[in-house]
Amino acid sequence: MSNPRLATRYAKSLLDLSIERSVLETVYGDMQWLQQVCRLSSEFVTVLKSPIIKSDTKEKILTAVVKGKVSELTLQFILLLIRKTRESNLPEVVNAFIRQYKEYRKIYPVQLTTATEVSEDLKKRIIEQIRATSEMQNIELETIVNPAIIGGFLLKAGDKLIDASIAYDLKAIARQFENNDFIYKIR
Repeated sequence: MSNPRLATRYAKSLLDLSIERSVLETVYGDMQWLQQVCRLSSEFVTVLKSPIIKSDTKEKILTAVVKGKVSELTLQFILLLIRKTRESNLPEVVNAFIRQYKEYRKIYPVQLTTATEVSEDLKKRIIEQIRATSEMQNIELETIVNPAIIGGFLLKAGDKLIDASIAYDLKAIARQFENNDFIYKIR
């Protein structure tokens, strides 16, 4: 079951502890690795969420999977989650940690969706334009190709969305025809 409040609290605790111990970048790397493991291995997530597998067995499995691949602090954190029977929330905690890390470092995730692949030069120009017109200076650009938008782009930065896609324009035109904006109402 999803529990964002719990994930936020555990992530904040790990973030504060890693800052205190001056291992923030190491733990962030560990969290990125764990996020990939959770994303690519449904079996790993199934083991975490399984009520049938006992805690001591989960501890052995997780230790075998992550030992040597993550720092000691991250390993101890995972073991703490298991002891508190919160291991099923590990994927949420990982995502919350990454989000809080980016907030702490003032890294702004920006999502650009286009119908076709965009060049590196265009990506750089978009980042420069965002920097010039907003307070966002440290930008992490993610590009997505979605042919369904037909052309143009969607740009999402924080809580703002710029929809300059052809699909949006076509929907707007369709709404105008549905409302009969082009036909005079004669009685």
